[in-house]
Amino acid sequence: MKTTYSALPIAPQALKDLRTTDDAGRPTTPFTDAEGGAPLRCCLRRGEPGERIALVSYAPLRRWASEQGVDPGAYDEQGPVFIHAEECAGPDTDALPFTNSHRTVRRYSAEGHILGGRHVEEDPAAFDEAFTEAFDDPAVALVHVRAVEYGCFLYEVRRD
Repeated sequence: MKTTYSALPIAPQALKDLRTTDDAGRPTTPFTDAEGGAPLRCCLRRGEPGERIALVSYAPLRRWASEQGVDPGAYDEQGPVFIHAEECAGPDTDALPFTNSHRTVRRYSAEGHILGGRHVEEDPAAFDEAFTEAFDDPAVALVHVRAVEYGCFLYEVRRD
């Protein structure tokens, strides 16, 4: 779905780091994805059968907060994400990824604190509405789109 908002994949430097050691301090262990379908956060698409990927622990808010010079405190969390085991070209479309399931759009302040969120149904237009609603609040600096069933981070959208 086309949108006025951009889904941001994991940044190249973070990917480089994660391909060696994840944000929990564990060494990265690549594997061949026999079935495909893993939601890849480096290129914001589903993996293809036979691709080399890795499941790593990622702390998106911690990395953002470090760039901003703020401390998210207890809101700092890390969780599992799939990435390509080697460098990839990144997203090949500006369409919003992973809109085919229930998601949570979680809002964060400039200090890295949670300001609330919204459950989004499978209707892709609802994502644009949720982003507009979030960024209409001047206190919201960025949002995370997360999977409802596991809470996993899918991608970030920042204020323009």
